[in-house]
Amino acid sequence: MILYPAIDLKDGACVRLVRGDMNEVTVFNTDPAEQARRFVDQGFRWIHVVDLNGARTGQPVNTDAVVAILDAVDIPIQLGGGIRSLGLIEHWLARGVRRVVLGTAALRDPGLVRKACKSYPGQIAVGIDAREGYVAVEGWSETSTVRALDLALKFEDCGAAAIIYTDINRDGAMGGLNIDATADLAFALTTPVIASGGVSSIQDLAALKKEETSGIDGVIVGRALYDGRIDPKQALGVLAGTAKAPTSPPRPEKGV
Repeated sequence: MILYPAIDLKDGACVRLVRGDMNEVTVFNTDPAEQARRFVDQGFRWIHVVDLNGARTGQPVNTDAVVAILDAVDIPIQLGGGIRSLGLIEHWLARGVRRVVLGTAALRDPGLVRKACKSYPGQIAVGIDAREGYVAVEGWSETSTVRALDLALKFEDCGAAAIIYTDINRDGAMGGLNIDATADLAFALTTPVIASGGVSSIQDLAALKKEETSGIDGVIVGRALYDGRIDPKQALGVLAGTAKAPTSPPRPEKGV
């Protein structure tokens, strides 16, 4: 199971929001490239990057920060936020992004997702962000009437690399993953699922690891890495199956 450290970009800085609220923001690093290098040094094999401003505006905003990250590290980058055209998908893949995440486009323009998956096999992920089980779009500012599973099933036959499932009510709130909902979704699909939203301790990762056979092959972690609640080496070991989680979570420390 792959652990994806998250770099969420707002106004050029690495931040974390609480439940997607752009007004509840904590800045953790003003140098995204330096943060990416730090994650590489800690042993991570992928980095998950989101242009938060872009997700709201519908077009890339933090382009300079994304480019700086791509230039700073050699490990694969997974990028989402404001990518809603084939031209932008082509641009970012040509620039060095390994996998593009399509979220709002999956609901608004499913034909684009299918075309992108066909043109770039293995390089397109579908981001499904749910609030009370229903898909939210436009940077989580709008909640649709479409259920997360129903949307995911639409892309079962198009060759998406993964479904990234986020429980919005858990994201950034440090309340733990919604493991049951994530495992249920993964079990219903053949497409691999990446869990996201609410990871707060090494115990969360250990519990998710137990559901790996349902089809969960990755997890995105943000705030818990930044504030020291999760030790990178230990987390990587737990998900690789080479280490066990402690019986109780450690006291959080500042920094990463």
